Amino acid sequence: MSTAATGTPAGTTALTKGSTPEPGDAPGRGRNPVVARLTDVGFWADWAALVGLVALVVVFTVLDPSFLSSGNVTGMLSASAALVILAVAQTFVVATAGIDLSIASVTTLGIVVLGQLYVAEQPLWVCFVGAVLASLLAGLVNGLLVAKAKITDFVVTLGMLSAASGLALVLSDGQPVTVTEGFFFDISLDGPVEMVSWIVVIAVVVAVLAHVVLYHTRFGTHVLATGGSPEAATATGISTARVKVAVYTIAGLLAGIAAIIIVARLGSTPPAANTSYLLNSVAAVVLGGVSLFGGRASILGPVFGALLLTVLLNGLTTLGVSQYYQPLSVGVVVVAAAFLMRFQK
Repeated sequence: MSTAATGTPAGTTALTKGSTPEPGDAPGRGRNPVVARLTDVGFWADWAALVGLVALVVVFTVLDPSFLSSGNVTGMLSASAALVILAVAQTFVVATAGIDLSIASVTTLGIVVLGQLYVAEQPLWVCFVGAVLASLLAGLVNGLLVAKAKITDFVVTLGMLSAASGLALVLSDGQPVTVTEGFFFDISLDGPVEMVSWIVVIAVVVAVLAHVVLYHTRFGTHVLATGGSPEAATATGISTARVKVAVYTIAGLLAGIAAIIIVARLGSTPPAANTSYLLNSVAAVVLGGVSLFGGRASILGPVFGALLLTVLLNGLTTLGVSQYYQPLSVGVVVVAAAFLMRFQK
């Protein structure tokens, strides 16, 4: 049949119902959406933590085939549990355009309180509640000073960093407590499935609950609104002061949970604050694509960021790289992630 009979212009391809057009059939409609997405720097910036995590796993596995052994994977997952929880805690604060510089010290305070209650032969549940309450109260104080006293979050949390660290040293007299309770070993070594201990399960549960709170509750909407535009949030009836008090209190609560996990992993209660938890919690948030200016956040991103940092440090250790170079590597990764944030949508 001729083209004249079919009404189809010469030089074009006739399309029947259900047929798939060729790339050149619709000029002016742009590139293939998949190709467009893959060539979009903003897309890669949004998923930088996951892409970086996969890339590191591949590189370290090629350099050392034992990197993905069951023992090493189990160790990495357990090592990342506390950092995942602290990254989630930091995310809530950063989502409101704040920052918590005291999170590592508040965690240490919870660790020491747990240790002192353990030495006093209190029941385990009392030790756990005491650790969480101590950290929660420190977070509450941070929130009240930031939201009610109108003191800059940097100054408040820097002061709490020093106060919590000092109080931890006073309570413990600078001495760690060895914890021999079998329960701690059980949750750090055993789990529902191979390579996944109970402390990893706790971290996953915290992350899932945090995601639900941030994205599927009115409170989560208020958190993002407060970080995005406090003035607009106030105009719509949101109490930004209450929101800020709440997020710092949540950060303290999660720091207390992280304290329990750290004690379970170490089998002791170190009285000195581990500053790497502060730096790495902020780094995980940045790697996860959370805006440091507030209003834009996710939970999955910082979780991947925490895993990436754990894999990076573990891989460097496995390859025999000096520990002095490890903070340098973390810094390079974080700066690269901060640069990619410029391209986020």
